[in-house]
Amino acid sequence: MTKTFAELGLTEQTQQALRDVGYESPSPIQEQAIPPLLEGRDVIGQAQTGTGKTAAFGLPIVQYVDPSEHEVQALVLTPTRELCIQVTQALRAYGAQAGVDVVAVFGGAPIRTQQAQLRAGGHIVVGTVGRVLDLISRNSIVLHDCRFVVLDEADEMLDLGFLEDVEKILSMTPSGRQTALFSATMPPPIRKLADSYMYDPEIIQVEATTLTIDTVAQFQLPVETRDKAAKLVEVLRAEHGSGGNSNQTIVFVRTKVRCDQLFRTLRDGGMNVRALHGDMSQGSRDGVMLAFKGGRVPILVATDVAARGLDISTVTHVVNYDVPTSPDTYVHRIGRTGRVGRSGRAITFVESRQKRELEAIERHIGTKIAAWEEGAKAAPTPVKERPRRHSKPQISRESSEPSVKLVLGGGRAAGLRVADIVGAVTSVAGLDGEAVRDVNVLERFSFLSVPASAADRVIEALDGRELRGRELRLERVKV
Repeated sequence: MTKTFAELGLTEQTQQALRDVGYESPSPIQEQAIPPLLEGRDVIGQAQTGTGKTAAFGLPIVQYVDPSEHEVQALVLTPTRELCIQVTQALRAYGAQAGVDVVAVFGGAPIRTQQAQLRAGGHIVVGTVGRVLDLISRNSIVLHDCRFVVLDEADEMLDLGFLEDVEKILSMTPSGRQTALFSATMPPPIRKLADSYMYDPEIIQVEATTLTIDTVAQFQLPVETRDKAAKLVEVLRAEHGSGGNSNQTIVFVRTKVRCDQLFRTLRDGGMNVRALHGDMSQGSRDGVMLAFKGGRVPILVATDVAARGLDISTVTHVVNYDVPTSPDTYVHRIGRTGRVGRSGRAITFVESRQKRELEAIERHIGTKIAAWEEGAKAAPTPVKERPRRHSKPQISRESSEPSVKLVLGGGRAAGLRVADIVGAVTSVAGLDGEAVRDVNVLERFSFLSVPASAADRVIEALDGRELRGRELRLERVKV
């Protein structure tokens, strides 16, 4: 039987904060993680996004912090800016009753503003790994009194090449600190990190709940590549119709380049639309998210990664402009609509070469997806999401396209990391980060794989450019 928040040991003040944000009863991860964290134990939580883990670690932190002590008492490390902002907003809500000050620090925003916020207070710092290290080096974050450290989505930090920097930060915190680590998966490097930096942790595993999206009507629409943009305009006009701005649509695309192109096409066609992808400045992304959440923008064109931080109950439509290559990603996308008892509609564009991906999705969800016709109404299609260990979209480039292995002159000795190489390819070569595979950084060389069709473009864009003060040399691996 599910316990109440009071039975978990939370104070009346914290419970009032929860009532203010509309929480009624704890989720499984909260029920299992909050008591040991309140007792001062280290905790490893294996749980997917969306299980309520922010409150699982956030409520004990807020209760632990002493607002009269003007030092950094708790640090939450996140892999991305979006998650940093999301966690900060949650912690501010939980700590509003107690006067707890939460400061967010992340790249892509003025560092001086963040330094000023830290000087003014900052009982809890939520930050991305790189910006936290930067601020530590400037003595703007001092961790002598930091007694509580959380690593949120640790496996994603590993994927982005941040684990070494995480260890540096942990080594600067007091040895008697309390540590919580949350991760959807537990690969060996994460286990090793836990063994090295945690003391007798309580291990909590929460299975993904079987999610039934029974309020979403799903459709497929066969299209030719050359007609897709025009067909999208037709679909949006038909679906938004008399609903006007009361309807909200997320159009999902695979790449940042496609995202920008489609945004311009729709905008030039007179639609009120915004784009959201990882190459935009943080200020731009924040503005787009606020405008969409506030209902001022009815249509959002987004990549999966950029849309991760969006949790909006008012989305009425999801359009898969590109068929997701993973059935799990499909379920994750269409789950953005049909929230809170409302009905939603999901429309997937299918090119002839993408039929196999659609068939895989239909096998996964256990039902056929109906054809879309203008004005067509259909009952919601029940979709049972199979329990899975990892909730984040598993996106890969099309399996039918061969890849080419490239060698880069430069490795660990030059200070290069996986994140640097992926970042350089995505920002300079215009390739989506999801298509950069098998990045392996050695002492003096690094290897990566890219789709064959993009190999020459990547080499041309990066060869001779500077990265971390070093001129890059990039060429195909000679087989």
